[in-house]
Formats: sequence, C-alpha cells, structure tokens
Amino acid sequence: MTKKTIEIIDIKVLKGPSMWTYRPVLEAWVDIHDLEDYPSNTLPGFTDRLVAWLPSLIEHRCSYEERGGFIKRLEEGTWPAHILEHITLELQNLAGMPGGFGKARDGRRRGEYKVIVSAWHEKITEKALYHARDLVMAAIEDRPFDVPAAIKEIEDMVDSLYLGPSTACIVDAAREKRIPATRLSEGNLVQLGYGNKQRRIWTAETDLTSAIAEGISKDKDLTKSLLASCGVQVPEGRMVDSAEDAWSAAQDIEGPVVVKPYDGNHARGVFTNLTGKEQIFKAYEDALKEGSGVIVERYIPGNEHRLLVVGKKVVAAAKGESAWAKGDGKRSIRELIEQEINTDPRRGDAEILPLSPVVFDTKLELELARQNFTLDSIPESGHDVLVQASGNMAFEVTHLVHPSVAEQAALAARVIGLDIAGVDIVAEDISKPLEDQGGAIVEVNAGPGLIMHLKPAVGEPQAVGAAIVDHLFPNNADGRIPIVGITGSRGKTMVAQLTTHLLQLSGVKVGLACSNGAFFNQRLQTPGNSANWTSAHRILLNRQVEAAVFENDSRTILNEGLAYDRCLVGVVTNLDPSDTVPECAINDAEDIYKVLRTQVDVVLPNGFSILNADDEAVTKMAELSDGEVIFFSKYGPNEHTQKHLQNGGRALFTENNMIILATGTERHPLISTANIPLLQASSKTNTLESILAAVAAAWSLNTPKDIIAAGLQTYQ
Repeated sequence: MTKKTIEIIDIKVLKGPSMWTYRPVLEAWVDIHDLEDYPSNTLPGFTDRLVAWLPSLIEHRCSYEERGGFIKRLEEGTWPAHILEHITLELQNLAGMPGGFGKARDGRRRGEYKVIVSAWHEKITEKALYHARDLVMAAIEDRPFDVPAAIKEIEDMVDSLYLGPSTACIVDAAREKRIPATRLSEGNLVQLGYGNKQRRIWTAETDLTSAIAEGISKDKDLTKSLLASCGVQVPEGRMVDSAEDAWSAAQDIEGPVVVKPYDGNHARGVFTNLTGKEQIFKAYEDALKEGSGVIVERYIPGNEHRLLVVGKKVVAAAKGESAWAKGDGKRSIRELIEQEINTDPRRGDAEILPLSPVVFDTKLELELARQNFTLDSIPESGHDVLVQASGNMAFEVTHLVHPSVAEQAALAARVIGLDIAGVDIVAEDISKPLEDQGGAIVEVNAGPGLIMHLKPAVGEPQAVGAAIVDHLFPNNADGRIPIVGITGSRGKTMVAQLTTHLLQLSGVKVGLACSNGAFFNQRLQTPGNSANWTSAHRILLNRQVEAAVFENDSRTILNEGLAYDRCLVGVVTNLDPSDTVPECAINDAEDIYKVLRTQVDVVLPNGFSILNADDEAVTKMAELSDGEVIFFSKYGPNEHTQKHLQNGGRALFTENNMIILATGTERHPLISTANIPLLQASSKTNTLESILAAVAAAWSLNTPKDIIAAGLQTYQ
C-alpha cells in the first residue's frame, strides 16, 4: 500500500542568521513518503491546477533566474518539498507578509527534506506552511481547495500579529541603512540598534519623545495657549463646562464654530461649521463622550492639512478633501453613501487604507441637517451633498507647503516639545502664508499615523520612515556596538572569556555569553551554559553594554541561529571533521564547514574575520569575508600567513617563544609565551591558539598593545 502524503515532522525557528541566510527562517522537516517517486511532471493536471489557483507563481524565478522559472521546473518535474517551499512563500506574499527566501534540501533519509522559508513572524509562516501543504495535496489529489479563505486567514494573522504599517516603514528604512531591528513586544515596540547605541520606537513615537510633551498635546486648550504665546496662528476659543456654556462661547465668537473634545484624537467627536443652538447642544453631548472636556473655537474655513514634523523640519504634508454624494433623483443619501462612496476600495477602517468610510453618526446627521437633508432624503440628479468634511487626509501636498507654513508647523512641534509631531492646519491654500488667508494651526499630535504619507490616495509616497531613522541616527550612525562572535570545534569559551578580559581592561563595558554563563562587566548574570540565542539576545537589549562577546557552537547556529544580524569581529578557532551533528543532517566535514562559515558570512564590510591559519578548512573561509582577514598561527609565519602579509594583510604568530603582531613587512613583538600564566597552567593542546585568537580579536578592535600584554599577564 502506497502512502502519498506530505507529513510535517518538525519545525525549527531560526531567529537570526544561520547556514541558510541572514534572515529569520522557519526550517520545517517534512516527509513526502511515496511521493518521492512522483515528481510533478508525473502527476496529471497538477501544474495546471496549481497555476490556476495561484497565477502569481509566474513571478517565481527559481533556479532558472527568469520569470516563469518555477513553472518551468514544475513542467520538467520537481518534488513536493520544493513545491511546498514556493507555495508557502507565495501565500505569505499574497497575505501581505514580506520575504522571498526559500530552499529545500535533503534530510536524513529517503523522502525526508528540510524546507526553509523566510519567517518574519513564526506563527504566520507556520500557518502559511500548513495551508501550503494542504493546497499541494489538494492539487495532487485533484480535489477543491479554498485559496481565498486560506489567504484571508493568513492575512488576518498579519493584521493582528505583524508590525503596523507606520512602524514597519520605520523598521524597513532602518534595515535599508543596515541598522538592526528587534521587536520587543507583540505590539509595535521596536529596538533599533544594539546595546548603548540603541533607540526605541513605538509606531511614530521614539525614546526621545517627551511624556510631558505628549501630555500637553492631548490637552488641546493648553496646546493652543502655548502656541499663541509664541505667535503661532491658532483659532479663537475656550474650554466650556456645559451645553449652555458652549452656546455662550459660540455667541462670543460671533460666527461658525467647531465643537470638539479637548483631549480627543483621530477626529472623533469633532463637529465643524456649527451655528445653531440645537446643533451646538447636540455636538457638545457627543464631543463629551469622546473626551474629558469640550472646547468651542472659531471655525476656520478651508481644507484640513496634516504636516509631519520630524526633528526640526516638515518632511511630509497631506491635504484632506471632503466627501460628496452626487444625487441621481432615485436613491436616498443613505443608499448613495453605501453604494457609491463606501464601496471605494481605498476606504475602510484598516490602517493600511488611505480613506476612511463615511460613518452614520451624529456628525453626519448634523451636516445633513445644515443642508436641509436627512439620510432618507433623495437629492435631485446632479446635486452634490456634503457627507464627510474630514477624515480623508490622503492627498499628497508636501511640495506645495509654503516655507513660512512649514516654519510655523516646526515651531509648534518645538513649543509642545515633540520630536515627531502631526501638526493639523486649516487653510484655503497651503502654498500661501497662514496670516494672508486666516488659516491656523488647530492641533499638534504626538504619535501621528504615517499611512497618509506612505499610501496617499493621490500623489507620490513620502520617505517618512527614512526621515525618522535619520532623526534617530544622525550622521550615518548605524546603532551598532562592537560584537565579537566566536565559533569553531574547540577553544571557543576560552577565546570568549579572554577577549572579554582584554576589552574590559581598556575601559569598555562588555557583555559576554558563553558556556560558563552570561556576564556583564565581570558580573555573573546567568549561571550555566549561556552560549545560546536567548542569553546573547538579552545582552544586546542592555542599554549599558558597549561591546559584546558571544560563543556560538554549531548546534546553536543550527537550532537557533545567531542572535545578531552582523558583527564587527568573527572568530573561527578550528574545524574538526568529526564534529558532526547527525540529528540535524550535518554528517561530514563539508556540512560542518557550511555551518561554521556562518560566523564569517555575517562579518561587516568594516569588520574582521579572525581565522586559524593552521587549519586548511578555516583558511578557505577567508574568501568569504566581507571584512578584513587576520590570520593567526601557533607554528610561526606559515605559508598562509606569509602570503597574506606579502599582500599587506595582518597576522599574528609565535616566533622564538614570542607572540608577534605583523602587518605587511612590519613586526611587533607583544609578549613572551613564558609570561602568560594561562598558557603555563593549561594542559590543553589548543590553549595557545585560543590565546592567539583572543589577542587578534582585541587587536582588531584597536585595543592598545600594552593593555593586551598586561591582560595576558593578569588573566588566570
């Protein structure tokens, strides 16, 4: 009896760089059983069904590196594990989840494979993987599969679990600038950078955003008072404590007024262009429901605008436009709204949509009453009815903002004390000074939404994420601290501890995660084996850490991935061909080489790969390094170090019982091996190479030579 099925045996989450890629991935172990004997070209109608369900598969280039490459592979014949990889990625893409990396590789026995796919959120990718398995099996067995329902389920998870669009645009901009990003919660709290170079964001708020300033911005009356005292144009008005008081304030203003909550947001409870007592009474009651107090202020004719201030300048501006229902002499205003306006695909409550729907509420009733209509009225053919005066701030106008208007908006943000602010302005023409047209700043908001600038209904998107990142990391700062990552078959712990000792002697506050525990500044924080992702991750979150040293063995890389995306220094001590990991299908020297090279792959272009010149396999990793290579050898200047030095490179080795630091033709004796207590006390054969590796790491980080020598003499 045959068993034609795809069984998902196990799933690993690799949260950082691994032997597969720099990105977080899901590594699924799958067994295709007897489908090993049935490649895609032997399954009648399989490819046609798959492409009919997912026509966008045409964009998958696969190994042919051309559009339609994957479909070509399907037609020629490929196996279910490879197909599962592509379908998982496509379902994620269709659900709005970024990422396109995928691989399928042989496992431990016939029919078993490792399927590796990008996973920016493990639960979402796991759901996509299971749906992909079911979809592939449905295509194989020629039975129905509800593709839209599967995509919708993944899409709902993306909406609830993944970063919101405002936060995501900042994170994407940071990654474009090679600034690492770490999500700190299930919400939108994100750390950019590592250790003491980090910054934190929460949507469009940062760790530079003052809590006092945020509190001021919520108090609309106080905000207006502070702005007016600095000469900023604001509308006349005041706080009121009753409906009667609201009417009295409106009479004092002698003209149309706005009634709004004094501490509301998102335009909820805001009523504009009111004149009648009954209107104002009703607006007061509704506004009070949205806040703890109510303001009545002069109505400023014109269009609403939102100017985004980052740092001390305006970086984007959007204009709002009213929504109108055009009568046809047949349908009611309610029907026109439901059938013509709210069906616009750009409208909705989702944060990613640029236009908000027209809501049937008190605000709409008052607006219609002002025009002598109700929702059930049937306007004449061609008659325009105003149904939404605000809520459509999605028309890009950055290029139109007058310099004096931008100056006032930036001043308003500074007066309130916000580093990032959404400044709301009402003006007939944003390209003219406010004083010339009676315009005014009506609100200053903390944590402004960015979607209107990212996906305007009309106009070009603005790079607001990049502007915020530049504000947080000026002068091309990358938020990185020196990270030393150490891997190899032997001696890693000694290298990690000695490197930490040498760096601390130079006055650096160092975090260390190794097999003997996790430490900060020589203080033990976590006892026991801490050479793992979790311990290293905690160190990178510590705002006091100025440098970090991490031990990474092959099992950590295989089962968790590295805790950091890139490092300044990567050390490979040696490679033992017998150091295999059979449970991970790492069975020979070639496999273990692919694992250990991960440490070299992540070295930054301005970083250093510290490699054992006495180990042939390790020396081959030099060609993989984006950064400078420093060789070390305990047997003197061997063939590899000599050639490296001839090319102007750096190396260190022992000669006549001295450790020598060499650059090109220059030689600098560091210390006699007889004066190193650690070497004299240890019986391990790899102690000297561990010492050389640690010295090379400290040397690469510009630790003074006399401090390195002193450190070797004092380390026990």
